Amino acid sequence: MTLQDLYRSRLANADDAIAFIRSDMDVAMGMAVAEPPALLAALAGKVESAHIENLRLWYFHSLDAAGKTVLRPELLDRVRPHCMFLSHVERTLIREWPKGRTPGPIEFVPVAFSASVALLTRRLALVACITTVSPMDRHGYFTFGTSNDYTSSAARSAQRLIVEVNPNMPRVFGDSLLHVSEVDAIVENTVPLPEVTGGQPSPEELAIAEIIAGMIDDRACLQMGVGTLPTAVCNQLENRRDLGIHTELMTPAMARLVQCGAVTNQAKTTYRGRSVFTFAMGDAPFYAFIDDNPAFHSLPVNLVNDPRHIAKNNNVVSVNGTLQIDLGGACNSEHLLGRQYSGSGGQLDFVRGASASRGGKSIIACQSTACDGTVSRIVPMLDGPVTTPRNDTHIVVTEHGWADLRGKSVHQRADALIGLAHPKFRDELANSLG
Repeated sequence: MTLQDLYRSRLANADDAIAFIRSDMDVAMGMAVAEPPALLAALAGKVESAHIENLRLWYFHSLDAAGKTVLRPELLDRVRPHCMFLSHVERTLIREWPKGRTPGPIEFVPVAFSASVALLTRRLALVACITTVSPMDRHGYFTFGTSNDYTSSAARSAQRLIVEVNPNMPRVFGDSLLHVSEVDAIVENTVPLPEVTGGQPSPEELAIAEIIAGMIDDRACLQMGVGTLPTAVCNQLENRRDLGIHTELMTPAMARLVQCGAVTNQAKTTYRGRSVFTFAMGDAPFYAFIDDNPAFHSLPVNLVNDPRHIAKNNNVVSVNGTLQIDLGGACNSEHLLGRQYSGSGGQLDFVRGASASRGGKSIIACQSTACDGTVSRIVPMLDGPVTTPRNDTHIVVTEHGWADLRGKSVHQRADALIGLAHPKFRDELANSLG
């Protein structure tokens, strides 16, 4: 049997490909851009027509393909989303869920991004993994495209692997190959990939970005988080030389640093010459740029986000945002207004990895206020869980400056952080110390 014969033997329509799924099963789906829209639509249809109950769906960071299918409110008494990182889809479900209706719409599972592989492959008996992949090459290999993360591992631990082949999914280098012999069913679906673009940075974010950019020297190795602030930082780094990238999320702003020559990855210790990432989100030109581009190297998240592996590179600069910082330096980056807002993701992984890197800097950044300036983000006590413990917090930046907390006592930390708060809240914060 030739590779093409093997491929054709596993072709199926979406309904047939997921026909084996029943009640009380655990299913993992590809995250973000790798959500398989045809398979998710078929799965939603099966839930509606076949009276499936308690289908446990495991994933990070959903987008609209899931939101319009398996995560529709009317299905959530039968589909139980076990989500490890909330996006706008889950936040909307939680906000609009009727008060008093139980259970809630989402089963939030706290877990570090780096630990998601062990959770899905060792703790669960996944019946299936469904994800979007790039087309098969002449040697019989697909790639996991934008989403290596936990998906490449879950794909191989699940009893069945169902892939949705989309010609628009970029073919990505690295540990991203998937042979046709590993696949149980193939569904072809040519649709545009989801495009995730940020808005414009605020004046405060531009001020923060300028401060952070001033801390990034030639030959630094970068990790950037999500949002308009990391993009604003990247936009100020185009005159740097020999930067490197080792990041969980690859974005268009980071890719532009490769295009303009600021990133060469020649000063890195690991994967020299290549920009390492575990998942990617952006726009169509970005997907086209990383397609078949050996400058980009995709790896599973348990490797990319391993602090020990991150620290092998020198001068790692990790930039992540937070929602609140208490006066001891502890950060809540995932809980807002009494509700889960996102998740811990890989923040602590990179905080620790950058801190352990020779010459490394872990930077936590946020605007000093929220709610149109009426609420201070620097607070006496956090309103939610601790995402980054005070023991790990290194450098904090707001639009009012920056502070290195390493080696400071609790009183010195409080003084430094009050100095980063908006002036109208400083007296109140100082008085809270007693």
